[in-house]
Amino acid sequence: MNAHPTGGIRAYAVGDIHGQLDRLREVHALIAADRRLTGDEEAPVIHLGDLVDRGPDSAGVVAWLQAGPVRGGPWITLKGNHDAMFLRFLDDPYSRDPRLNPDYTWLHEKLGGAETLASYGVTGSDPRDLHAAALARVPPAHRDWLARLPLMHRLPGLAFVHAGIRPGVALDRQDDADLMWIRSPFMSDRRDHGALIVHGHTPVAQATHHGNRVNLDTGAGYGRRLSVAVIEGPALHVLTEDGRQPLLPEPDAVAAPASFG
Repeated sequence: MNAHPTGGIRAYAVGDIHGQLDRLREVHALIAADRRLTGDEEAPVIHLGDLVDRGPDSAGVVAWLQAGPVRGGPWITLKGNHDAMFLRFLDDPYSRDPRLNPDYTWLHEKLGGAETLASYGVTGSDPRDLHAAALARVPPAHRDWLARLPLMHRLPGLAFVHAGIRPGVALDRQDDADLMWIRSPFMSDRRDHGALIVHGHTPVAQATHHGNRVNLDTGAGYGRRLSVAVIEGPALHVLTEDGRQPLLPEPDAVAAPASFG
């Protein structure tokens, strides 16, 4: 992995994908264009989880990410809560994650599980029948790959996770469920977490930088933009069709972690 001239690490981070294969291909084209400008073919690309649900081609997203890059540095893919719910359904169609709203199941229209199954050619309404069909249609290689996805990726001064971290708990002692599900108290906590936390999970209108954390979930699961950022030392930019756009801390942002950059 190449270092940025400031001494920091260059890395790319992609927000929640939610079955949007076309948008995923588009952001990787933006990454490829940025690589050509920097001459850096080794910087990692970290996908922040929630590969599946809501969008039209979860199966295609999983297959595309599983295949990995033809060129251009390593890809790291993290597990999000929607990916975990998909796996839980494959294990037991009546099992419910305790963090989930008790009024919902993974098949609830707001969560998008039915869209994921449809992308594998599985349709219907009875959970037992859907489960049997899913076991026949979801490739075991997809299921095994999703199950092995990590929950955190660390780089100097940076921690990439799906949802966030439990404030006040060391990064190497975080609870798996928090890394996939947490919102409160993480979203409002203004402490230095010891690293800049780069996350998704909670949709926002545009990528936001809060000093101690960066949120890249811009609602691709609801038909909005899939965001990708490049991190170089202390500088962050969102990649767009018009090139890099600075991702600056919000006016009330806390100071970035001392180790960042």
